[in-house]
Order: sequence, then C-alpha cells, then structure tokens
Amino acid sequence: MAVNTRLRLHAEKAHKSCVEVPLDIHAHRLRHARATHWLEDGMNIVQISLLLGHEQPETTLVYPDVTNKQKTEALATLEDENKRKAPKKWKNNKASLANFCSVKPIK
Repeated sequence: MAVNTRLRLHAEKAHKSCVEVPLDIHAHRLRHARATHWLEDGMNIVQISLLLGHEQPETTLVYPDVTNKQKTEALATLEDENKRKAPKKWKNNKASLANFCSVKPIK
C-alpha cells in the first residue's frame, strides 16, 4: 500500500512535466509493463511466466498490454517446445522393458 501511495505522488509530479505519465499508476502496472517489454524483446512466454511466478504461462497472456499478435507468437513458442520432447526410450527398435532397464532377458 505504501509503495502505491509513493508511486502516485511521484506520478503526479511527473505528470505536470509530461502528460503521458499516468496518474493511476500502481506497482502491479509496473509488473505488467516489465512482462510486456520482455515479450517485445523476444523472451519466451514460459521464461516470463517463471520470472513472474505464474503457475501457468497462460496467466501471463491475460495482461492487457499484450497484443493479440504477441499472444499468438507466445503461444507458438509453447507449441515448438512440445515438439522438442525427447523420444521415449522404451519405444525404440529394441522395445522391451528388459532392454530399457539394461537387464538381459531370461531365455
């Protein structure tokens, strides 16, 4: 609460010099702005989500400062990561549980 009060006091002073400074500034708005800048700079949505402490990357996409284009690009990075999954070791040419566990089968 004290942080938001201080931010508003400084915003009022700054607004007198530059009308683009919003008067309704609050700490969470700065958080949104930082996330938006990371996304604009090409940071992966998963990384941003982790930095912000979100459990799901989709939570990061609800920020109003994120454009639809940015949301689409961010979701595309999630799809790319899903494609990069490691192959299942138990589904190779030697597909047996014994081989997977490095145990010689009994004959």
